[in-house]
Amino acid sequence: MQAPIGIFDSGVGGLSVLTEVQALLPNERLIYIADSHYLPYGDKPNALVIERSVKLTEYLLAQQAKAVIVACNTATAAAAGYLRECWPELPIIGLEPAVKPAASYSKQGKIGVLATQGTLSSQRFASLLERYAAALEVVSQPCIGLADQIERGLLTTSETRALLERYLQPIQQAGCDALVLGCTHYPFIKPLLEELLDESIKVFDTGPAIARQLRTVLFQRGLLADQSSTHLPAFYTTGWPAQFEQVLHLLLNIRTAVQPLSLE
Repeated sequence: MQAPIGIFDSGVGGLSVLTEVQALLPNERLIYIADSHYLPYGDKPNALVIERSVKLTEYLLAQQAKAVIVACNTATAAAAGYLRECWPELPIIGLEPAVKPAASYSKQGKIGVLATQGTLSSQRFASLLERYAAALEVVSQPCIGLADQIERGLLTTSETRALLERYLQPIQQAGCDALVLGCTHYPFIKPLLEELLDESIKVFDTGPAIARQLRTVLFQRGLLADQSSTHLPAFYTTGWPAQFEQVLHLLLNIRTAVQPLSLE
Protein backbone atom coordinates (compact mmCIF):
# COMPACT_ATOMS: atom_id res chain seq x y z
CA MET A 1 0.00 0.00 0.00
CA GLN A 2 1.53 3.32 -1.09
CA ALA A 3 -0.11 5.58 1.52
CA PRO A 4 2.40 7.36 3.76
CA ILE A 5 3.35 6.84 7.38
CA GLY A 6 3.10 9.96 9.53
CA ILE A 7 5.65 10.73 12.25
CA PHE A 8 5.47 13.71 14.58
CA ASP A 9 7.41 15.21 17.47
CA SER A 10 7.75 18.63 18.99
CA GLY A 11 11.06 19.07 17.17
CA VAL A 12 13.93 17.14 15.62
CA GLY A 13 14.09 14.34 18.21
CA GLY A 14 11.71 12.09 16.29
CA LEU A 15 14.19 12.06 13.43
CA SER A 16 16.03 9.37 15.40
CA VAL A 17 12.89 7.23 15.04
CA LEU A 18 12.49 8.16 11.35
CA THR A 19 16.04 6.94 10.74
CA GLU A 20 15.25 3.53 12.21
CA VAL A 21 12.01 3.27 10.22
CA GLN A 22 13.83 4.17 7.00
CA ALA A 23 16.49 1.56 7.65
CA LEU A 24 13.97 -1.21 8.29
CA LEU A 25 11.26 -0.15 5.81
CA PRO A 26 13.06 1.65 2.96
CA ASN A 27 10.10 1.42 0.59
CA GLU A 28 7.67 3.33 2.80
CA ARG A 29 6.68 6.95 2.19
CA LEU A 30 7.28 9.01 5.33
CA ILE A 31 5.88 12.36 6.39
CA TYR A 32 7.64 14.01 9.31
CA ILE A 33 6.21 16.96 11.22
CA ALA A 34 8.22 18.94 13.75
CA ASP A 35 5.80 20.96 15.86
CA SER A 36 8.64 23.36 16.57
CA HIS A 37 6.43 26.31 17.43
CA TYR A 38 5.46 24.45 20.59
CA LEU A 39 8.72 22.77 21.50
CA PRO A 40 9.57 21.32 23.87
CA TYR A 41 6.50 19.29 24.81
CA GLY A 42 8.23 18.18 28.01
CA ASP A 43 7.38 21.34 29.93
CA LYS A 44 3.91 21.91 28.45
CA PRO A 45 0.56 21.07 30.15
CA ASN A 46 -0.94 17.74 29.13
CA ALA A 47 -4.00 19.49 27.71
CA LEU A 48 -1.85 21.43 25.23
CA VAL A 49 0.13 18.34 24.22
CA ILE A 50 -3.13 16.47 23.58
CA GLU A 51 -4.53 19.37 21.55
CA ARG A 52 -1.40 19.55 19.39
CA SER A 53 -1.29 15.77 18.94
CA VAL A 54 -4.87 15.76 17.71
CA LYS A 55 -4.22 18.55 15.22
CA LEU A 56 -1.08 16.87 13.90
CA THR A 57 -2.86 13.54 13.53
CA GLU A 58 -5.76 15.21 11.72
CA TYR A 59 -3.31 16.77 9.27
CA LEU A 60 -1.56 13.46 8.66
CA LEU A 61 -4.88 11.75 8.05
CA ALA A 62 -5.72 14.47 5.53
CA GLN A 63 -2.52 13.35 3.75
CA GLN A 64 -3.96 9.78 3.70
CA ALA A 65 -1.55 8.46 6.36
CA LYS A 66 -2.04 4.73 6.96
CA ALA A 67 -0.26 4.79 10.34
CA VAL A 68 0.99 7.44 12.77
CA ILE A 69 4.04 7.28 15.01
CA VAL A 70 3.95 9.55 18.05
CA ALA A 71 7.74 9.97 18.08
CA CYS A 72 7.88 11.66 21.46
CA ASN A 73 7.77 10.07 24.91
CA THR A 74 5.97 13.07 26.42
CA ALA A 75 3.29 13.13 23.71
CA THR A 76 2.87 9.36 23.94
CA ALA A 77 2.32 9.57 27.69
CA ALA A 78 -0.12 12.47 27.40
CA ALA A 79 -1.98 11.78 24.19
CA ALA A 80 -1.53 8.32 22.63
CA GLY A 81 -4.44 6.79 24.52
CA TYR A 82 -6.75 9.64 23.54
CA LEU A 83 -5.67 9.42 19.90
CA ARG A 84 -6.50 5.72 19.84
CA GLU A 85 -9.95 6.49 21.25
CA CYS A 86 -10.51 9.07 18.51
CA TRP A 87 -9.25 6.83 15.69
CA PRO A 88 -9.63 3.20 16.82
CA GLU A 89 -8.96 1.82 13.32
CA LEU A 90 -5.76 3.80 12.79
CA PRO A 91 -2.47 2.15 13.76
CA ILE A 92 -0.96 4.57 16.28
CA ILE A 93 2.51 3.63 17.45
CA GLY A 94 3.60 5.33 20.66
CA LEU A 95 6.92 5.37 22.46
CA GLU A 96 7.89 4.32 25.92
CA PRO A 97 11.34 4.39 27.51
CA ALA A 98 13.22 1.11 27.08
CA VAL A 99 12.87 0.16 30.75
CA LYS A 100 11.96 -3.47 30.04
CA PRO A 101 15.12 -4.44 28.10
CA ALA A 102 17.31 -2.37 30.42
CA ALA A 103 15.84 -4.08 33.48
CA SER A 104 16.34 -7.50 31.89
CA TYR A 105 19.94 -6.67 31.07
CA SER A 106 21.01 -5.18 34.42
CA LYS A 107 23.19 -7.44 36.55
CA GLN A 108 23.47 -4.88 39.35
CA GLY A 109 19.72 -4.33 39.64
CA LYS A 110 20.26 -0.63 39.03
CA ILE A 111 19.24 1.32 35.94
CA GLY A 112 19.30 5.00 35.03
CA VAL A 113 16.78 6.91 32.95
CA LEU A 114 17.42 10.21 31.19
CA ALA A 115 14.19 11.92 30.14
CA THR A 116 12.15 15.10 30.28
CA GLN A 117 10.25 16.00 33.43
CA GLY A 118 6.99 15.45 31.56
CA THR A 119 7.88 11.84 30.81
CA LEU A 120 9.24 11.06 34.28
CA SER A 121 6.20 12.49 36.06
CA SER A 122 3.64 10.72 33.86
CA GLN A 123 1.40 7.89 35.01
CA ARG A 124 2.50 5.92 31.96
CA PHE A 125 6.12 5.99 33.15
CA ALA A 126 5.12 5.06 36.70
CA SER A 127 3.19 2.10 35.33
CA LEU A 128 6.20 1.09 33.21
CA LEU A 129 8.43 1.02 36.28
CA GLU A 130 5.86 -0.95 38.24
CA ARG A 131 5.58 -3.59 35.52
CA TYR A 132 9.22 -4.08 34.67
CA ALA A 133 11.47 -2.52 37.31
CA ALA A 134 9.65 -2.83 40.63
CA ALA A 135 12.49 -4.86 42.14
CA LEU A 136 15.24 -2.60 40.79
CA GLU A 137 16.79 0.66 41.87
CA VAL A 138 15.88 3.23 39.22
CA VAL A 139 17.67 6.57 39.07
CA SER A 140 15.34 8.84 37.09
CA GLN A 141 17.10 12.00 35.94
CA PRO A 142 15.18 14.92 34.38
CA CYS A 143 17.38 16.60 31.77
CA ILE A 144 16.28 20.22 31.65
CA GLY A 145 17.73 22.01 28.64
CA LEU A 146 19.39 19.00 27.02
CA ALA A 147 16.80 18.51 24.27
CA ASP A 148 16.97 22.26 23.57
CA GLN A 149 20.71 21.98 22.89
CA ILE A 150 20.16 19.10 20.49
CA GLU A 151 17.30 20.95 18.84
CA ARG A 152 19.74 23.74 18.00
CA GLY A 153 22.33 21.30 16.69
CA LEU A 154 24.70 21.93 19.60
CA LEU A 155 25.75 18.32 20.06
CA THR A 156 29.30 18.70 21.33
CA THR A 157 29.55 22.18 22.82
CA SER A 158 30.95 22.81 26.28
CA GLU A 159 27.46 23.68 27.53
CA THR A 160 25.99 20.42 26.25
CA ARG A 161 28.88 18.48 27.76
CA ALA A 162 28.44 20.23 31.11
CA LEU A 163 24.70 19.46 31.15
CA LEU A 164 25.26 15.82 30.29
CA GLU A 165 28.04 15.40 32.85
CA ARG A 166 25.74 16.79 35.54
CA TYR A 167 22.84 14.55 34.57
CA LEU A 168 24.98 11.41 34.31
CA GLN A 169 26.71 11.93 37.67
CA PRO A 170 23.98 10.48 39.96
CA ILE A 171 23.48 7.54 37.59
CA GLN A 172 27.15 6.65 37.56
CA GLN A 173 27.55 7.23 41.29
CA ALA A 174 24.67 4.84 41.99
CA GLY A 175 26.47 2.07 40.12
CA CYS A 176 23.90 1.65 37.35
CA ASP A 177 24.93 -0.70 34.56
CA ALA A 178 22.11 0.21 32.14
CA LEU A 179 21.01 3.62 30.89
CA VAL A 180 17.67 4.31 29.21
CA LEU A 181 17.39 7.22 26.79
CA GLY A 182 13.84 8.35 27.49
CA CYS A 183 13.73 11.14 24.91
CA THR A 184 14.02 10.76 21.14
CA HIS A 185 16.50 13.65 21.01
CA TYR A 186 19.13 11.85 23.06
CA PRO A 187 20.33 9.24 20.51
CA PHE A 188 21.88 12.13 18.60
CA ILE A 189 24.42 12.66 21.39
CA LYS A 190 25.40 9.00 21.70
CA PRO A 191 29.05 9.72 20.80
CA LEU A 192 29.28 12.21 23.68
CA LEU A 193 27.41 9.82 25.96
CA GLU A 194 29.83 7.02 25.19
CA GLU A 195 32.73 9.34 25.88
CA LEU A 196 31.40 10.34 29.30
CA LEU A 197 29.91 7.03 30.46
CA ASP A 198 31.70 4.24 32.24
CA GLU A 199 32.33 1.37 29.81
CA SER A 200 30.29 -0.93 32.04
CA ILE A 201 27.04 0.97 31.31
CA LYS A 202 24.96 -0.20 28.34
CA VAL A 203 22.72 2.36 26.59
CA PHE A 204 19.15 1.55 25.50
CA ASP A 205 16.85 3.57 23.25
CA THR A 206 13.50 2.79 21.67
CA GLY A 207 13.96 3.63 17.97
CA PRO A 208 14.78 0.15 16.65
CA ALA A 209 11.93 -1.45 18.64
CA ILE A 210 9.45 1.12 17.30
CA ALA A 211 10.48 0.35 13.72
CA ARG A 212 10.04 -3.38 14.31
CA GLN A 213 6.64 -2.83 15.91
CA LEU A 214 5.54 -0.70 12.96
CA ARG A 215 6.62 -3.37 10.49
CA THR A 216 4.68 -6.01 12.41
CA VAL A 217 1.50 -3.91 12.52
CA LEU A 218 1.68 -3.01 8.83
CA PHE A 219 2.29 -6.63 7.86
CA GLN A 220 -0.62 -7.86 9.97
CA ARG A 221 -2.96 -5.35 8.34
CA GLY A 222 -1.67 -5.84 4.81
CA LEU A 223 -0.41 -2.26 4.65
CA LEU A 224 3.26 -2.73 3.73
CA ALA A 225 4.43 -0.73 0.72
CA ASP A 226 5.36 -2.23 -2.62
CA GLN A 227 9.03 -3.22 -2.47
CA SER A 228 9.77 -1.58 -5.81
CA SER A 229 9.19 1.94 -4.54
CA THR A 230 11.57 4.35 -2.82
CA HIS A 231 10.79 7.81 -1.49
CA LEU A 232 12.55 10.73 0.19
CA PRO A 233 10.67 11.71 3.34
CA ALA A 234 8.59 14.87 3.28
CA PHE A 235 9.43 17.26 6.11
CA TYR A 236 7.21 19.93 7.67
CA THR A 237 7.64 22.28 10.61
CA THR A 238 5.38 24.70 12.45
CA GLY A 239 8.52 26.71 13.23
CA TRP A 240 11.22 28.13 10.97
CA PRO A 241 11.91 25.91 7.92
CA ALA A 242 15.42 27.30 7.34
CA GLN A 243 16.46 26.44 10.88
CA PHE A 244 15.01 22.95 10.60
CA GLU A 245 16.81 22.43 7.27
CA GLN A 246 20.14 23.28 8.90
CA VAL A 247 19.66 20.84 11.77
CA LEU A 248 18.30 18.17 9.40
CA HIS A 249 21.53 18.36 7.43
CA LEU A 250 23.62 18.27 10.58
CA LEU A 251 21.84 15.29 12.12
CA LEU A 252 20.99 13.16 9.06
CA ASN A 253 23.13 14.67 6.29
CA ILE A 254 19.96 15.35 4.31
CA ARG A 255 19.62 18.49 2.21
CA THR A 256 16.00 19.07 1.24
CA ALA A 257 13.34 21.72 1.47
CA VAL A 258 11.29 21.77 4.67
CA GLN A 259 7.72 22.98 4.23
CA PRO A 260 6.11 25.45 6.65
CA LEU A 261 2.95 24.20 8.32
CA SER A 262 0.29 26.17 10.16
CA LEU A 263 -2.42 24.34 12.07
CA GLU A 264 -3.84 27.29 13.99
